[in-house]
Amino acid sequence: MKRYLLYLIAALAVFAQFSCKRSLPAGIAAEVNGRAITDAELTKSFQTQFPDPIEGANEDLVQTQRLDVLTSLITNEILLQRAEKMGLAAVDADVEAEFNKLKAPYTKEEFQNQLNDRKLTEADLKSQVRRQLTVDKLINKEITSHITITDADVTNFYNANKTSFNLAEPQIHMAQILVTPYADPEVRNLKNSKSQNEAEARAKIEDLLARLRRGDDFAMVAQNYSEDAKSVANGGDMGFLPESALDKVSPELRKIIMGLQPGAMSQVIHTEEGYRILKVISREPAGQRDLNDPRVQTSIRESLRNSKDQLLKAAYYEVARNSAKVENYLAQRIIDNAGAK
Repeated sequence: MKRYLLYLIAALAVFAQFSCKRSLPAGIAAEVNGRAITDAELTKSFQTQFPDPIEGANEDLVQTQRLDVLTSLITNEILLQRAEKMGLAAVDADVEAEFNKLKAPYTKEEFQNQLNDRKLTEADLKSQVRRQLTVDKLINKEITSHITITDADVTNFYNANKTSFNLAEPQIHMAQILVTPYADPEVRNLKNSKSQNEAEARAKIEDLLARLRRGDDFAMVAQNYSEDAKSVANGGDMGFLPESALDKVSPELRKIIMGLQPGAMSQVIHTEEGYRILKVISREPAGQRDLNDPRVQTSIRESLRNSKDQLLKAAYYEVARNSAKVENYLAQRIIDNAGAK
């Protein structure tokens, strides 16, 4: 009987412990192996990723976004700690080199405006660069350096996907620079450049054409100034378009595109969306692409490498999380607050 009472008291003590809300540390969003991620750090990272509030967003959506950002911070902290233990921390020279590379496309004023828009200081950005370079060194050592794509892998992939290398019709590899005469909050080019009206758009596209004629790189100009949200990040690259897709454009535009040789770019073209400069990168005739084609080889190797890289990273992240002690206080507060209502 006495033993039964002892068991009962112990059970009640455990129940009381878990039925009472935990006292969560103030100002701390999470801890990873005892190292804190503060609410201030979370807020700064959140503001960097979501500088402009989403119209109509309620508190639940904002909290969901904050949880997603915190999850990324937790994963990054786990990887950072692993890298530090392995002696892979980025050195000052690498951080300065990467920082200067980020500054290079801008004037001093433009770069400061970029920082202001993201609510960052130079010290904040350097800290982010240091962390990312450190994690990159870890990933390269633990994952990237171990990925090997053999000739047999390439051959097997080609044989299993041979029909995908048979072009049913000629295709055109194209890039473009687009400038529109209306405000668009979704435009995110490197220079944060956006024309606001017809006159500004016309002046901007003429200036860009002049830069290209002086020898400026098309992809860099597109990344810096193009207003096409779908292609700006890729230097204006629109990928391969089947010639039949040109049936959907005006006869005048089709004639211009068909008249461009690989490597050539167009004059300024005025369309309903705005002003464009088009460039034909290459043309691909219809028919079966042979395995010995260097472009086929490169395409397959890149596809296989990217696929394996994504798989190994996902697995590595899960293993790293399993071996870390993580306390997500923000998630616990959300649960506690829901129960209090």
